Amino acid sequence: MQNRRMEKHLFRASKLYSLPLLDLIYQAHEVHRANHNPQNIQKCSLLSIKTGGCPEDCSYCPQSAHYDTGLEKQSLVSLESVRTAVKHAKSEGAERFCMGAAWREVKDGPDFDRVLEMIKIVKAEGLEACVTLGMLTANQAQKLKEAGLDAYNHNLDTSREFYEKIIHTRTFDDRLNTLKAVRNAGITICSGGILGMGESPQDRLKMLAELASLNPQPESVPLNLLIPVEGTPLAKAAPVDPLDLVRLVAVARILMPKTRVRLSAGRLSLSVEAQVLAFYAGANSIFLGEKLLTRPNPTVDEDAVLFSQLGQVSV
Repeated sequence: MQNRRMEKHLFRASKLYSLPLLDLIYQAHEVHRANHNPQNIQKCSLLSIKTGGCPEDCSYCPQSAHYDTGLEKQSLVSLESVRTAVKHAKSEGAERFCMGAAWREVKDGPDFDRVLEMIKIVKAEGLEACVTLGMLTANQAQKLKEAGLDAYNHNLDTSREFYEKIIHTRTFDDRLNTLKAVRNAGITICSGGILGMGESPQDRLKMLAELASLNPQPESVPLNLLIPVEGTPLAKAAPVDPLDLVRLVAVARILMPKTRVRLSAGRLSLSVEAQVLAFYAGANSIFLGEKLLTRPNPTVDEDAVLFSQLGQVSV
């Protein structure tokens, strides 16, 4: 059944992607307006709660222990640090607070227990809580749910076929199994991918088709532009054409009408005009703050200007 859904969505995605750009964007915008308030763009904040030293060998990641990127390794942060960051994010207009730990998988014990307390801190401030912690068991997913977690981020990154070219320490099916555990626990799914790792347009469409074939579909799909980092195998990767991103946003919007499509890492490489076009094509979520885990992001002041230009009063 999953394979049939995948094939159906891939066929549709390929047809859409081959349309003239303006026709594709027009269709996507109609779908967007039918399912979302186009003035509503969700603002999220992302904090690295445990940085560096990850045993995975993801070719794009500066936090991998396999590469020398000059990143300073940091242990799990304190509850008070999280409380301060959550209050700050809320004051800047964030609606969802996301926390990322550079772990391959969750291990039961004091650190996981502290993360559960962090989730409670986020919820006490009235924000949605999201974490990305690596692979999960069903029991761990249930504990996250009981702590109040709203969403779990676990990206597919790319297509099944291209995946093995960028990651060797975890399989594509490992990722799908984690998403299944999250869904079974009643937590919403945040899962997307990275553009610019050397993948083909077809790989990108296969990733979207895989996500669209999940039943139910993910509530959030972040689309990241690779930020090349010296020391990683993808340090010299070529940049993505912004219009290729817009095309993918439009296809994602049509394939997954109810999903939040998030402009994530790499927004600094996009002009205001490219971001506006992506919003028109169906993107309706961003990350606020000048850092995403370890990578740079537009400042809150820069985003305030962007939203002012969009006719929104505040970030």
